[in-house]
Amino acid sequence: SGRSDDECGALRPLYMDVQATTPLDPRVLDSMLPYLTAYYGNPHSRTHAYGWESEAAMEKARQQVADLIGADSREIIFTSGATESNNMAIKGVARFYKSRKKHIITTQTEHKCVLDSCRSLEAEGFRVTYLPVKKNGLVDLKELEAAFQPDTSLVSVMTVNNEIGVKQPIHDIGKICRMHKIFFHTDAAQAIGKIPMNVNDMKIDLMSISGHKIYGPKGVGAIYVRRRPRVRLEPLQSGGGQERGLRSGTVPTPLAVGLGAACEVAQQEMEYDHKRISQLAERLVTKIMSEVPDVVMNGDREHRYPGCVNLSFAYVEGESLLMALKDVALSSGSACTSASLEPSYVLRAIGTDEDLAHSSIRFGIGRFTTEEEVDYTVQKCIKHVKRLREMSPLWEMVQDGIDLKSIKWTQH
Repeated sequence: SGRSDDECGALRPLYMDVQATTPLDPRVLDSMLPYLTAYYGNPHSRTHAYGWESEAAMEKARQQVADLIGADSREIIFTSGATESNNMAIKGVARFYKSRKKHIITTQTEHKCVLDSCRSLEAEGFRVTYLPVKKNGLVDLKELEAAFQPDTSLVSVMTVNNEIGVKQPIHDIGKICRMHKIFFHTDAAQAIGKIPMNVNDMKIDLMSISGHKIYGPKGVGAIYVRRRPRVRLEPLQSGGGQERGLRSGTVPTPLAVGLGAACEVAQQEMEYDHKRISQLAERLVTKIMSEVPDVVMNGDREHRYPGCVNLSFAYVEGESLLMALKDVALSSGSACTSASLEPSYVLRAIGTDEDLAHSSIRFGIGRFTTEEEVDYTVQKCIKHVKRLREMSPLWEMVQDGIDLKSIKWTQH
């Protein structure tokens, strides 16, 4: 079945949720182990070998992260993850330039932590434009440019969306921002290590990176902050001035080493992973769609990262389908907001009908996903969608040729 046994001997579901998090690559664990045991020095201790060896490891990791995105290692600041990096980028730039610039632009489909950072800036008196996206999930570049104001300090647009996998036109956005001398930040948590990213080609000024989305450890990430033209940030965290004063606190050497190793492995495997994941995703979508009618793929078919597949199964409640597929770990949206019964705000933003939004499932295919796992998921999915539809009065009416939109429902 492709499922794995856990310690208790109980069957665990097979894992198809790599947008939420990824397993640690064994090569990453190997690189981290020495720094969890023998080499435990504080990388900021300057007076003995314990500190020096940790510092050397940390600087090597910084270089590995920089190499993956075409940056200089001095432009990489270690953080606890992309949420912190996003907060630093958005609040940091806004507050540093606030005497002259009070306007920020982002999109309605950003990750929660970007939207919430913008909301808290609005409470401080900044103005924020939340750009709508087109039906396919992509930003309209003309609308972006039209939103620029004389006091716009920052544009923040994610590279790959965590729910529907669409890939924004980052090159073009970078070019437009540079032309208008506005800083450009991208949340690249779902993109780096999976698609080629180069901060200079793409004219990116700030970029957020996460360890646990690229087969690295949880609890570590980085922010790229451009040196030329120089971006200035107001730090969120005060203290001993580590990380160029932008992020005080002792850098956790084992985690930093893990992030560096994950970036290096991703760079080596990127082409192979991408090809393999594309084939598996194609297999999943083709098989499901050939067996089940009325399935909609959310987000642009072309401009996307293939490992994130979001499908809506009409006339099926997404939650019921997830329950039925309990031996496959899937989700109906992002892990961060999955507790609320609201349909996903990302699907709402691309104009998905309320009922279709409730029937969507996200399939995550990653480096360690096997063909057997994809086939098992497909087979279970087809079986349960058919079963749930047979129980649905709506499905029956549609089969009888009734247009559901024409029905006047009454409240009893």
